[in-house]
Amino acid sequence: MAIAQIIEAIKKYNTIIIHRHVRPDPDAFGSQAGAAEFIRLNFPEKKVRIVGENEPSLQFLATMDEVKDEEYEGALVIVCDTANQPRIDDQRFKNGDKLIKIDHHPVVDSYGDISWVDTEASSTSEMIFYLYKEIEKDGYALNEKAASLLYSGIVGDTGRFLFPSTTEKTFQAASELVSFNFNRPEMYDQMYRTPVKVAKLKGYVLDNFTLHPEGYSTVRLPAEVLDKYGVSPTETSAIVGLLGDIEGILAWAYFVEEEDEIRVRLRSKGPVVNKIAEKHNGGGHPMAAGATAYSWEETEAIAKELKEVCEAFKNMIE
Repeated sequence: MAIAQIIEAIKKYNTIIIHRHVRPDPDAFGSQAGAAEFIRLNFPEKKVRIVGENEPSLQFLATMDEVKDEEYEGALVIVCDTANQPRIDDQRFKNGDKLIKIDHHPVVDSYGDISWVDTEASSTSEMIFYLYKEIEKDGYALNEKAASLLYSGIVGDTGRFLFPSTTEKTFQAASELVSFNFNRPEMYDQMYRTPVKVAKLKGYVLDNFTLHPEGYSTVRLPAEVLDKYGVSPTETSAIVGLLGDIEGILAWAYFVEEEDEIRVRLRSKGPVVNKIAEKHNGGGHPMAAGATAYSWEETEAIAKELKEVCEAFKNMIE
């Protein structure tokens, strides 16, 4: 069983380096840093590092470590919350002695010496919690910091327990995690606080989104718009769910211009969108995925594909 193999590997290796995906979200940070905190607590003699670019909006959760190349020699590398290798933040993940993948996304890239993928889990943070529950039987513990990190990851990936991915197991995990004495109101405030500039960008989106008869919507956020509101491409993650409450929208896409590419954020209330993402250098969940386009013409192709899946979905349910 993968969980047993992961526990044995954690016990065996003296250096453990934990990665996650680029453009991190709370689950990426929560599962990565939560796993690290849990391991440090129970194996204080081990060297445990977390790596990747620091994300300012998530630094209330954790700050990444500086890791030298030579530290990978003989190390165990764990990659959390990342379906495919090109999206792993810091490509040195290949330089360790053993590689473990822990993820809840549909499999698009079978990598790792040990792979634990559970697409029924709400989040990778939920999976790390149940990894803890397995090793708890041997007398190992969880502390407030680890509990806070894992809870944050679960909250983030379930949309505060609103998404269909929330299951009985999710609530069981959350129930046990909140028994630890961490400041939940402060955590929610940090995660969902809206800067004025982002609030103003929301107004722009509501004024400029398109709604087509097929039930799909698109929003273009070129560099000049982001510059006007002083919002970075990463900060647009705060507005991804904005269109989900609008009547008539089944699926939607944001096209966010970056320096050399266009970030594509896909969301849905029924039509499957991750297959679209996989065609455009991305992937994700059936109803929440991300991709990369390299021209505005490519975003038009993505919009056409979104139209097609919405049409098919409407025909199926009518």
